[in-house]
Amino acid sequence: MNVTQIDKEQLTGALRRETVKKNVAAIHISGKLSLLQRKLSNVLLLNAYDALTTAQSHSIDARTLAAIVGYNSNDFDTLRASLRALAETVAEWDMLDEQGRQEWGVSSLLSFAKLKNGVCEYGYSPVLAQKLHDPKIYALINVHIQRNFSSGHGLALYENCYRFVRTGSTGWLSLETFRKLMGVDGSTYYESFKHLNAKIIKPSVTEVNKNSDIEITPEFRKKGRAVTDIRFVIRENPQMAMFQIDDSDGVRNMAVYKALRGQGVSDRLARQWIAEHGQDYVMQKLDYMIEQDGVKSSVGFLSAALRDDYHKGSDPETKPPSPAAVKAARQQQLDRDHEDAAYQARAAERAGRARKLDIVHDLVSRRNPTQRDADKQLFMAGLLGDLERENFRAHGWRSGLNARAILEFWQELEPGGFED
Repeated sequence: MNVTQIDKEQLTGALRRETVKKNVAAIHISGKLSLLQRKLSNVLLLNAYDALTTAQSHSIDARTLAAIVGYNSNDFDTLRASLRALAETVAEWDMLDEQGRQEWGVSSLLSFAKLKNGVCEYGYSPVLAQKLHDPKIYALINVHIQRNFSSGHGLALYENCYRFVRTGSTGWLSLETFRKLMGVDGSTYYESFKHLNAKIIKPSVTEVNKNSDIEITPEFRKKGRAVTDIRFVIRENPQMAMFQIDDSDGVRNMAVYKALRGQGVSDRLARQWIAEHGQDYVMQKLDYMIEQDGVKSSVGFLSAALRDDYHKGSDPETKPPSPAAVKAARQQQLDRDHEDAAYQARAAERAGRARKLDIVHDLVSRRNPTQRDADKQLFMAGLLGDLERENFRAHGWRSGLNARAILEFWQELEPGGFED
């Protein structure tokens, strides 16, 4: 179950805005959180934002919370573990107050959390609540965008870059600070820039550029041959309109969307045009095209009509799409169709893997504590790298990095466990 399947009546107050004002000082160093824990932190803050400084506790339906974040709505063990992790994670800030005086502070992300009668109740320390609610220093974290991320490091990099989009650069950060931002400062493995670059920087940059409304480019500063500092050059993603779309907004139920699809326009391009131009403007161009004779490429004609504002009274003979424009539009359509197919294949693969990991979780729950410890020891003995072992220690049988090895291990241990 995901957020697009939740009745929008369940989302009230700040949750309906789907963006969260997150104080940059608080997110600047937000601890070693997994992807789902980071998402959970954002959703809890979004839910509490309107009453952040006036109420000591906030509540949300636990199943709704789990579904929005991406958990199995019945997996309360994982939800409890994630809430515990937020309560144990430290937020640190170092900033100037209103009088220009330097202020340093530290607080746990959540002061408390509890689950009772299907409701999650939680709270923030008063000082952190003030920092998170400060309207002068915040980054807008879009809940739709965060659902696109598949790694905690990618989302952490996005959060720490987004707030600099107007200045165009994060400024220089020491590698020590960067490791802290990514939550890997305690790992000897990532003290090597080679490992840091290969496992954290490159994959995270790729994920931000592919899945968000900004594009970033890393730059490095050296002392001798050693890299000492990093900064990220930031610009808005030209396809940003794509990230302002969500299926729950009913785009696919619009008449204009169905009309575009009927003309052979891809799902992605149809949603992009509606987001960029508005449904009324797109429908005008559709009506205009239908009245024309001899249109060979609906996609090419509509692309030009939207760009050049074809309308009744204009001479279509003076503004036909050029052969080059038609060819380019066709290629764009092919590229988008290919991307859609690849995305669906990846989504199906992830869904299949998630189902199998759910089976693993069920198999583990059936074993007694002694067997569970033995299983972990046996599996750990078969892992070759420090990174894999570290990830398994942190995430256990939910370790995404070791998913393939985990499934192979349990298929051998419980051959009939995956038959269904």
